[in-house]
Amino acid sequence: MAVGVPTLWILVAGWNHRWIGDDGLIYTRVVRQILAGNGPVYNVGERVETSTGTLWQWLVAAATLPTGMDPAKVAVCLGLALCTTGFALALLGTLALHGRPARVVPLGVLALLPVQAMWDYATSGLETGLAFCWLGATWWTLVHVGRTGRHLTWTAVLLGLGPLVRPDLALVTGLYAAVLFALVRPGWRRGLSALAAGLALPVGYEIFRAGYYGILVPLPAITKEASWTLWDRGLYYLADFVTPYHLWLPLVLLAALSVPVAAALREAPDGRRALIIAATPVGTGLASALFVTKVGGDFMHGRMLLPALFLVLLPGFLVPLTRITASALAAVVVWAGACLLIWRPPYKNDGISFILDEHAGYVGATGQQHPVTQAAHAARGFLFAREVRRLRAEGERVVLIEMNYDREVQAFPLSARHRPAARFAGMEARLGHAGVAIPLDEIAVDYLGLSNPLGAHMQPTIFKKAGHEKPIKRSWVIADYTDPAATDSPAVRAARHALTCGAIAELQDSVRAPLTPGRFWQNLTGAWERTRLRIPADPVAAEKEFCVKPAPAATAAGAAVAQ
Repeated sequence: MAVGVPTLWILVAGWNHRWIGDDGLIYTRVVRQILAGNGPVYNVGERVETSTGTLWQWLVAAATLPTGMDPAKVAVCLGLALCTTGFALALLGTLALHGRPARVVPLGVLALLPVQAMWDYATSGLETGLAFCWLGATWWTLVHVGRTGRHLTWTAVLLGLGPLVRPDLALVTGLYAAVLFALVRPGWRRGLSALAAGLALPVGYEIFRAGYYGILVPLPAITKEASWTLWDRGLYYLADFVTPYHLWLPLVLLAALSVPVAAALREAPDGRRALIIAATPVGTGLASALFVTKVGGDFMHGRMLLPALFLVLLPGFLVPLTRITASALAAVVVWAGACLLIWRPPYKNDGISFILDEHAGYVGATGQQHPVTQAAHAARGFLFAREVRRLRAEGERVVLIEMNYDREVQAFPLSARHRPAARFAGMEARLGHAGVAIPLDEIAVDYLGLSNPLGAHMQPTIFKKAGHEKPIKRSWVIADYTDPAATDSPAVRAARHALTCGAIAELQDSVRAPLTPGRFWQNLTGAWERTRLRIPADPVAAEKEFCVKPAPAATAAGAAVAQ
């Protein structure tokens, strides 16, 4: 019952909040490209890794293949199933940590389950459910293998999956592996064997990534500048998560309770080992929260801090029943009741934080309580989607560029030089929506750089909304996708010239040139420098930096094209 009730709670709460958002739809287009035989790409003819969760895209593809279902619906159901499994494994691991006492109370898990953000990201179409499953499985394994020392090699393989679930989970992989090896103390042969097994998949995939995509990390990691230090924005994000639920109340209570619980653990026959195991996820969770805060957080309320909270609470998910823990449970129940009844994150965009309740936003935008299909999002009456349908029906070769967030669009003649077979390209701020509106054999151009290598490598220009710092100037898109006779301006002329120069031209070739053995090797050996490449957002500045000679002066035609 101690395991079953909390597991059932997250299953029911997640199902009641089931949805998929725009970022989840980015995954589903890649899944459809894989199943269509085009490879793990967003657009045919352009090798770009838009999926931050590498393993997630392949799991969704594998689950979609035999069912033939809408991959959006598959992602929602699979994410919830994995999230629920992760909670069950986590609870079983904590139960084993405390020696499987006859009576326990659900303290730590009760501090997590009433949090609305937890219900929202039990689905969403993102890799979060898989992350919770992996965290639960690694915790269960740490408890058992840390005590017995058995199955170290298979445990190393499981830990090695962390960076493939999400790159930032490499932190969990490293810290868990260090603690596990310190506890087990395998001989050098066994240790090297386990280390090789754990590194095989992530290192093998990293070689593939560098050779196939030409960079060392998923493209969104470059777009979002994962090495940044933005404490002000990160602390705001942390406060936005903690404050609505008054999370400090259960956290302070559980921190105080950790003293008698740790004392009880220490009395066990392997007490010192149990204490080290218990401390590992807590320290790892705090380090994860610190990292998220350092890089400036996210624009989705609570999402990036949920794994950290999960980790911190793991050793106290269940604790033995005593007078002290029973009293603590009563206090947490009162807090949980208030959380369920009155404490909710406000759906807001105050123009400062740009932190949103994405679930509520997409429920409102689609007009559906549970928007779990691609059709639910495609049915939205956005101007961009309507224009895509109209222009494709007319059969003209065009580039459709959305401006002012669906309040205006412009169409330009599409060049045939990159993709002769393509007859349509469209740029929209919501990449997932564009990926649904635009067929797989046409081109979805990304405004924010998640699937656009050129945009991802731009220098940031806006620092308000996390992950939205690099809106690409339209002059770059016009220069890249239209013929020179279509339109002209100083910015477009500079961009068109810059695209032929030095590292910018080589970046384009790394994703668009045919993938021969030679190209794979060039991508592989140049991945470090390419990952570090940053391009001025202003085409004129980029031309000066990367081109030896400036382009000829622009003509007056089309000089009014917006930059």
